[in-house]
Amino acid sequence: MIYDRRPDSMERITTPELADAFIEEQLAALREQIGDKKVLLALSGGVDSSVVAAMLIKAVGQQLVCVHVNHGLLRKGEPEQVIEVFRNQMNANLIYVDATDRFLDKLAGVSDPEQKRHIIGEEFIDVFAEEARKLDGVEFLAQGTIWPDILESEAGIKAHHNAGGLPEDIASRFELVEPVKILFKDEVRLVGKQLGLPDGMVYRQPFPGPGLGVRCPGAITRDRLAAVRESDAILREEFAKNGLEGKVWQYFTVVPDFKSTGVKNGKRTFDWPCIIRAINTTDVMEVSVEHLQPELIDHIVSRILAEVPGINRVLYDFTPKPPATVEYE
Repeated sequence: MIYDRRPDSMERITTPELADAFIEEQLAALREQIGDKKVLLALSGGVDSSVVAAMLIKAVGQQLVCVHVNHGLLRKGEPEQVIEVFRNQMNANLIYVDATDRFLDKLAGVSDPEQKRHIIGEEFIDVFAEEARKLDGVEFLAQGTIWPDILESEAGIKAHHNAGGLPEDIASRFELVEPVKILFKDEVRLVGKQLGLPDGMVYRQPFPGPGLGVRCPGAITRDRLAAVRESDAILREEFAKNGLEGKVWQYFTVVPDFKSTGVKNGKRTFDWPCIIRAINTTDVMEVSVEHLQPELIDHIVSRILAEVPGINRVLYDFTPKPPATVEYE
């Protein structure tokens, strides 16, 4: 039941039993493909790469080398979660690279959204390639490609990330390993649950490749980035406390690059606004706004204003898609 393409007749993975059967078949296929060689994986902490990592750990153990690059644009607690789950709990062969200063220095003063994305993507590839060059005996490159990636590539919607855009001297060294490429996202999550990954990782919200970089519109500064990270953590904590985690598709904060006047402790302030966005969708083509209880909004606003330096007002984005997109950049 290992397919190069997903046949229409393939049964959807909708139960733990079907997920277990898929895992067993993939483990056998991975062991046959990889043998006694090493395999390299860029582990972002997202759903797809985490599921691939967990599967490969079961299949080939220490032959898997995971590289987690912290570009300084992750949400609060995410790098620590990757280390805790994979290195401490799963005993993964994990290389952790804190490249925060490297990324933020390159992004300093850059306000154009596309240029920011280009810098983040290019720098990530450079850091990963540098780590790959340090390793000997690696013949395989694992990727978290899933079935919608392939469909969108064939439809011309987006390019398939074959070999992750690595330099030719690196990409040519590897044979690809893509154990979840015939799965849809909901199936990947179910497989992740059966592999023992924590719910916080399996049901992780969609998160853009440039991370918080697209939620810090304009030129990224460290203090405004910290304000995005802290306000986002408060929002996620309150959604979890109030039973909204898993019920609302995506929710996050944005701190744009302009300031307005305010008053705090009897003194005039000149600080940033924080924008809350909470949305639901079934296909991402159309997005509706989640209408929160006024009491909950009041509580979240009070916490952000009290706990996040540099914020003096909080706004709620009521704009659906269309006309607005999900992210701000």
